[in-house]
Amino acid sequence: MSGRLAGKVAVITGAGSGIGRSSALLFTREGATVHVADRDAARAEAVAAEIGAAATAHTVDVTDPAAVEALAEAVFAAGAVDIVMNNAGIGHAGPTAETPLEDWRAIVEVNIMGVVHGVHAFVPRLLAQGRKADIVNTASMAGLVPVAKMAPYVMSKHAIVGLSESLHAELSRQGIRVTALCPGVIDTAIVADSTMRGDMAAAAPKAVAFYRKRGVSPDVVAGDVLHTLTKRHRVITASPRWQVMPAWIVQRISPRAAQLYARNAAKIFGG
Repeated sequence: MSGRLAGKVAVITGAGSGIGRSSALLFTREGATVHVADRDAARAEAVAAEIGAAATAHTVDVTDPAAVEALAEAVFAAGAVDIVMNNAGIGHAGPTAETPLEDWRAIVEVNIMGVVHGVHAFVPRLLAQGRKADIVNTASMAGLVPVAKMAPYVMSKHAIVGLSESLHAELSRQGIRVTALCPGVIDTAIVADSTMRGDMAAAAPKAVAFYRKRGVSPDVVAGDVLHTLTKRHRVITASPRWQVMPAWIVQRISPRAAQLYARNAAKIFGG
């Protein structure tokens, strides 16, 4: 078996579409065996079928800790694991005053606790196997910079960046490197599937069209993940950089200017 990930075993949640699907396809082209996990069984099975013998489909809701624990138990029963990609997530946009508590809870359960469940189930097993491994947690450009009318989503993705950096500091000397993946505008179904409130709900068709027209292919993001896994030289992956890096730099050197960006970013969607 040849390729940059030859002989590696990867577990990817949210792998039924978007960045997760693109990463699963690329990883297997590079020689890895992939466990394709998604809460939508049909999507997971479709991606696994597209890949072939190098993939196994799993139906997993990351908000259910027992389901994630069962996933970890199943994949480790088959052998060692080299890559865990906590990728499942949902989107949200809308004025905070018009965002009900159930929206906040849903964001926390999927985007934050979904990753926490992955960490809780996989980290002890990764340490016990005694070999180098990588954890990739999918955050967002919104995990690096503020965006008006996206407070729940921004909160969740900032949490994943902080979690990933803290885990890397704790685990890297034990052979486990943790990366926060922070994509910009990517052409996936996340916007179409997002919960929208208030004026952002009215602007949803515009947002979907914007992502479809201006969004970068999730294949580009998968390529950046592969680069990070093989070069092992950074913790935060901003992808594609031409979208993410300018805003992140502004946030770091001028919080006031970053606030201007945050207020104007919502206008992209008509908010």
